[in-house]
Amino acid sequence: MMADYLLFGTERYALPILQPLADALQAAGHGVHAWFVAGAQGATLRGPVRPVADAREAVALRPRAVFSAANGVPTFVQGAKVQLFHGFNVEKRDAPRGHFRVRGMFDLYCTQGPATTAPFAALAAREGHFKVVETGWPKLDPLFRGDDPLADAWRGEAGGRPVVMFASTFTERLSAAPHLFDAIAAQVAGGERFWLLTLHPKCPEALFQRYRALCGQNAAFVDTVDLVSAQRAADVLVADTTSVVSEFVVQRKPVVTFRNRAPKPHMLDFDDPSDLAGLLAQAFDPPAPLLAALAAYADDIHPRRDGLSSQRVMAATDALLAGRLGSLRRKPWGSALRRLQNRHELGYWGR
Repeated sequence: MMADYLLFGTERYALPILQPLADALQAAGHGVHAWFVAGAQGATLRGPVRPVADAREAVALRPRAVFSAANGVPTFVQGAKVQLFHGFNVEKRDAPRGHFRVRGMFDLYCTQGPATTAPFAALAAREGHFKVVETGWPKLDPLFRGDDPLADAWRGEAGGRPVVMFASTFTERLSAAPHLFDAIAAQVAGGERFWLLTLHPKCPEALFQRYRALCGQNAAFVDTVDLVSAQRAADVLVADTTSVVSEFVVQRKPVVTFRNRAPKPHMLDFDDPSDLAGLLAQAFDPPAPLLAALAAYADDIHPRRDGLSSQRVMAATDALLAGRLGSLRRKPWGSALRRLQNRHELGYWGR
């Protein structure tokens, strides 16, 4: 059955999460529409994805399902509400306030791997108003499928040198960007390796200006929508507590982390910027135990490496709508206020 589907995002980082799913839906002959608000307002997806201008247009669409790469979803729009997640669980906050917070808005959670599936499955069994299916994450489909001309172009700019990617979260107490700038600038100036530099869209503009100023023969700046290409191009990642760490590790490539909130065996964690050069040397010559830890963690958070997560999301949504996942309880009364806030934020008070 051909149908219309709505993709929803509130920040630009939603774009690379939703694009592979949009491609898969279009390949199956479905109509694909995108509604971007707040930090993603005005953004577009590739291909014949039709933009939705406002809440009334979204409601009039009457989609079969709404796929969200945000914490929330327009609850007043018809269709199954499907959570795709905007990142991995990197333990920035305690579980009840962070990745495993249930807001009473979604019907289906499409989880990335066992580390996420098990906790959400336990919550689903307790709450009863949503289902959980482990599908893998659409954002990572391009990591394992097809050619990547942009990644190839960056490798070409590197001219045979090793490639290092730097990524940083915007959370001030966790961000490496202010602390590592001088150390990274020295590395870039040395020219031994080629650097791909990126920052979270919410980082201060002054930081963007400083890092962009490093670009030239030895470095390039990466836009948020091109993170997967940068991950494919890079040999090693330098980061902090950003979820890019987990995305990168899925490839089983080494990561160097600065003051990670929850350092683990697969990370080379450090807290003194002067140690960056030494940690990079270790990352480019990783010992066997580190490689084993990388593989184990990758299998726990995202074991699928076939690039078909979008197709599994579609299949899980079909199963939910066909009743093959079982019935759902009513959403809790406690989420009523959140749904009212949702209407206020998105500007819709119709029926």
